[in-house]
Amino acid sequence: MEVTRLFDILDNYLKKFPKEDALAGKENGVWIKYSTEAYVQNVNDLSYGLMQLGIKKGDKIATITPNRPEWNFLDMAILQLGAVHVPIYPTISESDYEHILKHAEVKMVFVAGWELLRKIEHILPNIPTLNKEEMVYTFKNLRDYKHLSEIIELGKANPSPEYLQQIKDSIDPHDVATMIYTSGTTGLPKGVMLSHNNILSNAIAISPIPPVGPEGKALSYLPLCHIYERMINYAWQYLGFSIYYAESLATIADNIKEIRPQLVTTVPRLLEKIYDKIILTGRKQKWLKRKIFFWANSLALDFELEGKSWWYGKKLAVARKLVLSKWKAALGGNIKVIVSGGAALQPRLARVFWAAEVPILEGYGLTETSPVIAVSNFDENGIKFGTVGPPLSNVEVKIAHDGEILCKGPSIMLGYYKDDELTKEVIDDDGWFHTGDLGVIEPEGQLKITGRKKEMFKTAFGKYVVPTLIESKFCESPFIDTMMVVGENEKFAAAIIVPDFIDLRNWCTRKGIEYTTNGEMVKNPDVIKRYKKEVAKYNALFGDTEQIKNFALMDYEWTVQTGELTPTLKLKRGFISEKHADVIERLFDPNGSRNK
Repeated sequence: MEVTRLFDILDNYLKKFPKEDALAGKENGVWIKYSTEAYVQNVNDLSYGLMQLGIKKGDKIATITPNRPEWNFLDMAILQLGAVHVPIYPTISESDYEHILKHAEVKMVFVAGWELLRKIEHILPNIPTLNKEEMVYTFKNLRDYKHLSEIIELGKANPSPEYLQQIKDSIDPHDVATMIYTSGTTGLPKGVMLSHNNILSNAIAISPIPPVGPEGKALSYLPLCHIYERMINYAWQYLGFSIYYAESLATIADNIKEIRPQLVTTVPRLLEKIYDKIILTGRKQKWLKRKIFFWANSLALDFELEGKSWWYGKKLAVARKLVLSKWKAALGGNIKVIVSGGAALQPRLARVFWAAEVPILEGYGLTETSPVIAVSNFDENGIKFGTVGPPLSNVEVKIAHDGEILCKGPSIMLGYYKDDELTKEVIDDDGWFHTGDLGVIEPEGQLKITGRKKEMFKTAFGKYVVPTLIESKFCESPFIDTMMVVGENEKFAAAIIVPDFIDLRNWCTRKGIEYTTNGEMVKNPDVIKRYKKEVAKYNALFGDTEQIKNFALMDYEWTVQTGELTPTLKLKRGFISEKHADVIERLFDPNGSRNK
């Protein structure tokens, strides 16, 4: 059958790949599995129920929940009515919730449970298009609120298959399917309008990449409200894979061992944390095992896909047998591919996981491009460490005179909701979308990202600095969890550094350094001296302009909850600059003399 709208994936899934575990989620320690047939039935019953509640084509329905199989039921039910799904991150601020619900003119909201309801309950009366008493539902049974199952039961009691088919037939591939509000690193969230065709063209374009048949299992833990995981979610269903939703970030390791997936999608920051834990394990080994461990790690860091000597190959085989195979086993032992996106992946991480026979394919894109522009693959010249692979077959890419990456193709968004002016700023008259990222195209055709146009800054001496390149390299240090480089219009570059507190605490213990709080620890002269040594080590890799001449240590980890990171774990530079303005000021004016 022809798949031209997102909900067509559902019929395709049922006809070609019927299975008992199409979707699965864990509740109270037990995996609850839904067959393809049950999936389709739940979707149709929900559509019938939503029709009874007056939902029609073009209505906006919001969901605020972590990943769960029911998210898919609701998503497909909304889409096949021609309504617009507005998925919202469960981790944003109350003011952002109010902005999105008002701006999108949301008619109905589905919320995970009490924790999220408490965040939005008092703002619901402020949403003029929303009837709080009738159109707010939950995914959990809660007092005073209606449950998703009530709509399913309403639909079962009032089936309308012929009318539903008429509605489905009226939906054009270019109709708006979803509005995704980009969390962004600055400013209010923007509503990105994506059509069925936008997302589907992307999902189908990446579908030849996974080296797995329809018996494949995927583990999903990145938020489905983000277009990256959502598009992959559609692609996996299009290919007939089973999708298991992890309980939480904290349980990923256990969930991987339980289901032994062949496919996982991730972001670089989580791969960094996995690798850091591996290294920490190595450091705890006894002398001989520790020597062997770090010998194997050194070999892995030197891995290349081809061109290494036969002697390297012999040593790598031994390293795999003694050490690297255990890394693979820790990831379930069955991984055929990990797809990394959302931010730049350090080449060293790609090398070590490939050396451990855990292939990582890096991709690149934006919400506005549905999202993938380029991604590594298993074809000739499909992978080159330090690049994001070649552009997709249906996406054109060119580099503008100032180095900005421009792209064109069926996955480019319809536009920003209620903002034609901003849409025209990013999509030019010839249809090229301006990504805001800087890059080059390698001789073999792979795309390499070199920075973010808006994140580049100029020092007082007129020299340009690309913070992301410096940050990425410094974050290879086991002592650095994350950092932000600053210095616009200043005489030098400086940085706010967030220590890797696990490594730092271990180091302090070994050195006999006493402390009671993180704040006390990062102010210790020996700790500061150790970080000066670390900064000097990485400064040696850069020219004078890019070198970090001063730094400040944070006394807490930056997270989504503390506000410094987006839901995909990128730095929110604007927020950080405001929140830590005094810290940044002291980096350049430690005595406060210029404010006198």
